[in-house]
Formats: sequence, structure tokens, C-alpha cells
Amino acid sequence: MMCAVPSMNRRKFIASSGLAVSAPFVSRHSWAAGSPMQKLQYAAMGIGGRGTADIKALAGHSKVKFVAAADVDSGPAKKLKANYPGTKTYSDWRQMLQDGRESIDIVSISTPDHMHGIMGLSAMNLGKHVYLQKPLAQNIGECRALRQSAERNGKIVQMGTQGASSKHDRTAVDLIRRQLIGKVTEAWVICGKSWGDLKPLPNQQDPVPADLNWEGWLGVGEKRPFIEGYYHPKNWRRRQGFGTGTLGDMGCHIFNAMYRGLELTAPRKVRSKTRIPNQHNWTTNERVEYLFPATRHTDGDLTVNWVSGRERPPKALTAAIPESIKYRFGCVLKGEAGLLVLRHGNSPILLPTRKSSEVTLPELNPIGHHDAFVNAVLKGEQKGLLSPIEFAADLTEFILLGNIAMQHSPRWLEWDAMKATIPNDKQANQQIHRAYRDGWSVLQS
Repeated sequence: MMCAVPSMNRRKFIASSGLAVSAPFVSRHSWAAGSPMQKLQYAAMGIGGRGTADIKALAGHSKVKFVAAADVDSGPAKKLKANYPGTKTYSDWRQMLQDGRESIDIVSISTPDHMHGIMGLSAMNLGKHVYLQKPLAQNIGECRALRQSAERNGKIVQMGTQGASSKHDRTAVDLIRRQLIGKVTEAWVICGKSWGDLKPLPNQQDPVPADLNWEGWLGVGEKRPFIEGYYHPKNWRRRQGFGTGTLGDMGCHIFNAMYRGLELTAPRKVRSKTRIPNQHNWTTNERVEYLFPATRHTDGDLTVNWVSGRERPPKALTAAIPESIKYRFGCVLKGEAGLLVLRHGNSPILLPTRKSSEVTLPELNPIGHHDAFVNAVLKGEQKGLLSPIEFAADLTEFILLGNIAMQHSPRWLEWDAMKATIPNDKQANQQIHRAYRDGWSVLQS
């Protein structure tokens, strides 16, 4: 099955840019008017890894009842039963959604990237609101489809970029929009991780562990033999068929405050100065350059650079940053009147430094990213979400465009956001969507 790429009419394009009010969202039950004893029925897809934290956060909400969970690995499922004895477990998420067609209200999706699209689309078709881990999907076509499905089905979606709700990111957005460094002229986004692998695919086949449903793990991905430690449980991020490399894994986190603060829209074009990855794995030490249209916070069109692994911004830019300031994961914005260093998981820093009396920081109430999702569902509106579907789809989309550019380095790829096409490269354009393996398709209502 091919996941088609929906084009965007003018109304949907404007809405995706944050310039229009979203359509109303509906829940299976009228929670706002219901009994105070009612709880949202919650099911999880993906139990181990990030799924453990998502389950703990969502199941811990006083208005949520954790009723079911699905994972292709029975190991995490056994541990989950010990902590949540009343929760039913499945090895097939499709069966769980079918069984909970009338009862499940919300789901979390915390699986390898290649399953985000089909799971999210299926869940919304069956009437569920979705907390969906980053990146929103593994390809641009699925990002478009998820956004349109949420609108069509009236469902609330929050992407799992929990840092977006942190005081650090929200403060950074405030400082950017107040233009305390003037208009931004240059931006560098930095990630010290390197989710790549330059080695060829091993020519081997290992026995599938008894507790792993390998067919279910592959899901929509191409059928292939199990290789011990190569895909499951963590190294799938390095593999093109299943993960999205360093840019896809960390980009949604680290780009968030900059992209939101500068009020950027879709890039005009993108290119990579990275070693082209092999056909199986993502590359290491990435370097990607985007050109974004001007906004009221930038000095004309803005060049934004992404570097990961051993790649670093130029010393001409970083020389002004004291060695005591660590920004291995973060963003450096150069403005007309100084630098703003955004540190992932830490407070932003203005350079040259200012006295505290010169800069008034915003007074921000704490926001729990998972709680915000649950509360939005209960209220029937997405107001208050910091990674709603429109923003999450746009953010993920341009990040995935960078992944396409890496496979066609060093050519500039032009981007037509309205049509979701790369008009100057037919080969690159084919990577906007992916085919689902036979036997796998989106569940319908």
C-alpha cells in the first residue's frame, strides 16, 4: 500500500502556518459536561523505552484510566503487568484498537518511527485522540495525512516533544520574539549525538528471540531477517527503513524553540553538505542548510544550519561564547545586537551578558506536556497545547526534508510546500512518501 501525499489547498495551507483558527475537536464522550467521576480510557502502543515514561505520565493523570497496552516485545509487557495489574496487554496493536473501538478514548504511540504514521492514522479513524512521539512520522506524506486526518476526524494530537512545554523553551520563544538581540541574521542548530552508521548491512541472520514478534516489529517496513542487536531494541534509529537518523530523532526537540520563536514557515530550499548515507543506514556527522522565508524577527530570508556528531558551527560565530557555557545540544542565534544561545533542557543565555535588571524574564506557570494533552481532550479544544498537530506536522516536515537532502548531497532541493513536491529533482521527490508492505494498511472506521 502507498501512503498518498495529500496536497494542500489554500485554506489548509494557511491553517498549517498557524494563521487560522482550527476546526473544533470532539471527543467520543462529552467529558466537559460529564460526571466528575468519569475517566478517559487510555491505551498505549509501545511499552518499552520512551513508552515507559509516556505511560507513567499519562496513566498518572487523575482523569485517566490505563486499560490496555500493545508491544511486539513481551518482555516490557511482563514488567508492565507488575506495575499495572489491571491493564490488558496485546502483541498486536491492531487487535487492541479493534477491541477498544467503543471504549478507548486516548492512545499514546511510542514505537520506532516507521510505525508512527499507520498507528496514528488508524487510531484517529477509530475515534481516538493521540499522543504521538516525535518525529510525527517517518515521511512527509504521512505528516500531511496525519494533519488532515486530525481535522477530518475532529481529533486532538500532541507530539511528544515534552521540552516544548518546559520553561526553558517557552522563555527562549519569549526572548526571540522580543528581539533582544535584534533581528536574527543567522542560526545554527547543534546536536552532539550521531545516530548513523557507515558500515554496510551485515550478511547474517540470527534466531528471533522467543519474546519478540519480529513480523509485528517490521510492520510496514520491508521484510528482512532478524539480526541480533542491529535493529531492536534501540539501533533502529540508525536504519533508513525504520528510524530517521540524528536529524529526525533530535531535530523536533532542538529546532522547536527557534522555529516557534522566529515564527518560521516552510523553507524555500534545502541542501546537505554531508557524506551521502548508504542504502541501509543514516549517515554520521550531519550538516544540512535550510533557507527560510523572512519573518518579522529575521533580517531577510534566513539561513539555518543543522550540525550533528563531530560537526560544529564556525569558530567565527562561537568565539564569542565563553567556554563555561555548554551547548552540545542547542541553538545559536546571531542577531544584529548579539547572540542568543538556546540550550536544550537548560535556560537560554543572552550574549553579551546583561544585568538581570535589564532583562525581565516572563513569569511562566509550569505545564506538563502530557497533562496538557489530557486536559485538551477533556475540554474538547487544543488551546494550550505546545505541539498540536498543525505545528508538529510543519516542524517534522521540514526536518524530514533535510533527511531527503542528505541522500542527494550537495544539490539544493527546492521545496513547494503548497504541493508537497520537490520540483527540481524527480528522484528526491519520490522519497516524500513510502509504500507499506503487503498485509499492512491503515485501519478504517
